Amino acid sequence: MSIPKEPRQLMINLMYLVLTALLALNVSAEVMNAFFSLDKGIKESGKIVDTSNTRLLKAIQKQAKAYPSEENKDFQSRAEAVQQLTTDFVQYVEDLREELFNAAGGPNPDHPEWPKRKKDKDVTTRLLVLGSPETPEDDGKGFELEQRIKETRQKLIELVDSDPNVVKSISLDIEDWKKLSKDKKSWADFKFRQMPVAAVFPMLSKIQSDAKASAATALNYLFEKVKGEDIVFDLFEPVVSAKKSYVIKGEDFEADIFLGAYSSQTDDNTKVYVNGQQLKMEDGKASYKARASSLGTKKLDVKITVTNPLNNETKEYTSTYEYEVGERSVAVSADKMNVFYIGVDNPISVSAAGIPTSKLKVSVSGGGGTIKKINNTQYIVKVKQPGGQEPNCFVKVSGAGMNAKKGFRVKRIPDPVARLGNKEDGTLAAGTFKAQKGLIAWLDNFDFDAKCQIQGFRLVRVPKRADAIEVLNSGGGYKSRAQSLVKQAKPGDTYYFMDVKARCPGDTSGRKINSLVFKIK
Repeated sequence: MSIPKEPRQLMINLMYLVLTALLALNVSAEVMNAFFSLDKGIKESGKIVDTSNTRLLKAIQKQAKAYPSEENKDFQSRAEAVQQLTTDFVQYVEDLREELFNAAGGPNPDHPEWPKRKKDKDVTTRLLVLGSPETPEDDGKGFELEQRIKETRQKLIELVDSDPNVVKSISLDIEDWKKLSKDKKSWADFKFRQMPVAAVFPMLSKIQSDAKASAATALNYLFEKVKGEDIVFDLFEPVVSAKKSYVIKGEDFEADIFLGAYSSQTDDNTKVYVNGQQLKMEDGKASYKARASSLGTKKLDVKITVTNPLNNETKEYTSTYEYEVGERSVAVSADKMNVFYIGVDNPISVSAAGIPTSKLKVSVSGGGGTIKKINNTQYIVKVKQPGGQEPNCFVKVSGAGMNAKKGFRVKRIPDPVARLGNKEDGTLAAGTFKAQKGLIAWLDNFDFDAKCQIQGFRLVRVPKRADAIEVLNSGGGYKSRAQSLVKQAKPGDTYYFMDVKARCPGDTSGRKINSLVFKIK
């Protein structure tokens, strides 16, 4: 196995050797956990290669566009094929990782990024090894993985014209397992049989990393083949990249100031000035920091002078950037009505400028109130004690040296309206009147999900040319005596629903509401 020249790939290979050594030990829980750290390290390194490959592909595309020809068009097409081929292969391995993760029990409650059965060796054997080349329908996933590695490697070799120097640097390959082990029947058996789940993840990450490194090798070869001079960035513009344009008094204002489309290798040719002060250049950018000591809008006058390395011509570029210094403020708002009602959930939203929601502490005082967090910004307030015209319940917000509160009035749910059917009073046909089942309490124009119940009423029938008859009814629906009185309804009769009482959520006792009068026709 040749030693890679690229430091990043060398580091990954060393990490992989550490993994192999660990597997020879009687692994403990700590070592199992170390596998996940190793896996994470390999994946993070892979992200750096991803970024490099993306930039390299863009450079090939730009060079091919700058020097158009059929040959360069072909090299660009091959480069895009390399990127797509690698992306598809890496995603295939990622899907295999996900399948193994789920087969090992899914997320661990304590570490969701780890599977539950991280030490399980049987699940890797069943998923990746069981089966044989003679019975492909029964093969473990390891055989398919082996085939995909071979196919991807061969396609990469074809895209680089089978150049022997490049082929030697394509690290995506299958080990000579027959020489390394005398008792294994296949590469999958050699690679994965009786391997703990935790150990397989860095193995798969290593395969993905090899694919990305191989793609980098192929892209570098194709970049060298594209005709023309080195890429020249001849358009320059000052860029101010601030972490935030609104800062709180007492905090630091931080910004990265750099020359857009400028090479990081030409720091000696570039000078950056902010409000007349020259800044130190490093890796193609300068960093600026200033204390936000007063409120208001602040201005940065940026000047950048650059000497073009192609013709030694010096040019000057200027730009102005503004940011605002403010103070922390808290917003507490009721999501439905600007009062708290007894007996229902009162949703509120809380946010504070310049403070992460995770650092906010929200509480409630007065009005017999309690509060429950729903998500980062939303809460539910419940109250028990009504107040007067002034606020008697307060939402308090604190965190990061800030304290604020907002008051709310606490009120009972408004009186409901008693109705017979959909009418409060008036004239009804005898048949329609008899068809009703009793009184219902309605909350009109009330945004909350609350229902009031009729506790009882006094029903009076005044027949035409006869004495009044009265019964008491408990609840909203007719009881037997009230039902009998209703069934006697005749044209000319008058019915009175009096002393109607209702009870709403949060009420300790019933409340008297409207009476109803109906003339029977």
